[in-house]
Amino acid sequence: MIISMNLGKDSYDIALERACLAKAGELLDLNRKVMVVTDEGVPSIYSETILRQCGTGFLHRIPGGETSKSLQELERILLHMLENDFTRKDCVVAVGGGVVGDLAGFAASCYMRGIDFYNIPTTVLSQVDSSIGGKTAVNLGGVKNIAGSFYQPKKVLIDPDTLSTLPERQISAGLAEAVKMGLIADPALFALFETADPTAHLDEIIRASLMIKKQIVEQDVQEADVRRALNFGHTIGHGIESVTGLYHGECVALGMIPLCAEDVRTRLVPVLQKLQLPTEVRADRQHVYQAMLHDKKAAGGKLTVVYVESPGSFALCPTDPEDLKESIAMIVKEDPAL
Repeated sequence: MIISMNLGKDSYDIALERACLAKAGELLDLNRKVMVVTDEGVPSIYSETILRQCGTGFLHRIPGGETSKSLQELERILLHMLENDFTRKDCVVAVGGGVVGDLAGFAASCYMRGIDFYNIPTTVLSQVDSSIGGKTAVNLGGVKNIAGSFYQPKKVLIDPDTLSTLPERQISAGLAEAVKMGLIADPALFALFETADPTAHLDEIIRASLMIKKQIVEQDVQEADVRRALNFGHTIGHGIESVTGLYHGECVALGMIPLCAEDVRTRLVPVLQKLQLPTEVRADRQHVYQAMLHDKKAAGGKLTVVYVESPGSFALCPTDPEDLKESIAMIVKEDPAL
């Protein structure tokens, strides 16, 4: 199926179709120089499939993990394009998860002030969320996504067949973002997690999540208002992610728990447990709190927190960071060894 992002001159299509990776040459304009960016954890067959369909393809592989979202890796991609005489008529293709998409998209936005960018997400998290909407970024000074740009892809290809090679933990972490989508905008999607086996409904979950994000981004591309709802779970979650080795989705799962009404929480926690996601973590609360203070959603000394009173609705609440210490304590348990 084709889902259209209606963003004026920056509009683009999202192709959601099993086996569409093999048709990338028909769906994308690859008859030119193409920098395919992937990471060491992505099966090489995916990038090789794309490279075979390029006019002149180059492969740039980065180390796996969040540490690759750095200015150093960004520079390496830009230099790789420069050394191979890429022009404004050429393009970048991301093949991988959220880290690859964020980094490759930022490189495309920077090179010669912007060249075409295609996103081919291969993880649950990137297929349900990060591959669309145009957020690109790297981390800097220990702060997540602090240097970046809004830069929309020319097209997104989502092939759910690529999820077959993912470890269960990564699938669960990605589904946390889909749970978030249901809680802020779609009670039926959240109910699916409660009543069914989510792994048996991946195509439906991906489609429903994309429709939610599409509708929100079309209203608010640069996160001035309603798009902030997509940050549900991220304020505290980013703080946890900065000081632990947990996956992004696992941290989002934790971050959602304190910021919803009690009756929502009693439904959410069993869903997270069903997905084998953490509902508490051992860490230094003060370190989590300090990391949270760097959150980009801070303004005027307050953090804009997304609060869910009932599934399918949300409120944006400017909050004094001090008031979130109890929320942190609900899910972050002090480690006696610290």
